[in-house]
Amino acid sequence: MTAPGTADAELLACGELTVRGRIREASNAALFCTVALDGREASCVYKPVAGERPLWDFPDGTLAGREVASYEVSEATGWGLVPPTVLRDGPYGEGMCQLWIDVQAEADLLALVDAEEPEPGWKAVGLADVGEGRTALLVHADDERLRRLAVLDAVINNADRKGGHLLPTTGGRLYGIDHGVTFNVENKLRTLLWGWAGEPLTAEAVGVLQGLREGLGGPLGGRLGGLITPAEIDATRARVEALLTSGVHPEPSGEWPAIPWPPV
Repeated sequence: MTAPGTADAELLACGELTVRGRIREASNAALFCTVALDGREASCVYKPVAGERPLWDFPDGTLAGREVASYEVSEATGWGLVPPTVLRDGPYGEGMCQLWIDVQAEADLLALVDAEEPEPGWKAVGLADVGEGRTALLVHADDERLRRLAVLDAVINNADRKGGHLLPTTGGRLYGIDHGVTFNVENKLRTLLWGWAGEPLTAEAVGVLQGLREGLGGPLGGRLGGLITPAEIDATRARVEALLTSGVHPEPSGEWPAIPWPPV
């Protein structure tokens, strides 16, 4: 299910998984673990399928399968935006296992500002209610890492891109996590990264989408086949085609709340 030759993926898939504790903030069962193989050890998150709560609007497949499918698409882009993630057996049955990412303490990616327009280097998302009848402008950084993630989210139809799902690292990398509600055949894109809505895609993004179009008809489509349904793969292919045809970042459809709640 994972890209061959990826050391982290091999460690996650084949290593001995030991549960160390539970992540209580998660809405579904999420366990903090270590995984060890051939003298190497790493921390990871294990989310067993048995601990998933059924979702009426995502009746097919599993959260775990969609998490791994999101990793596969991320790897196919070459951007590496999702931490290494595999589907494997564990102490509580089959589940998703994802490499733990240590987060940089300070990262200016999102902000609420008392202004009508964002300052240079920031993109406006919309007005947010901050209580007592007051509003503030929600903005995100005009950051190429976020822009790439916005493209990935449009492809996988991410219904829950919250601020807390953005993990910047001390090495300058940015990861996105929690991709259990993705790949729906209906348009459910909900994100805090609307700042580029309607703007032309970068040349880099167009090249990546062209590669995804080819991959979805070949090896990538084959790997996704064990993780999401044929209809969801077809819908993913259609979203890629739509992005290439329009040449712009998608805009809110108006058919679905555009921003997840709570936003962080």
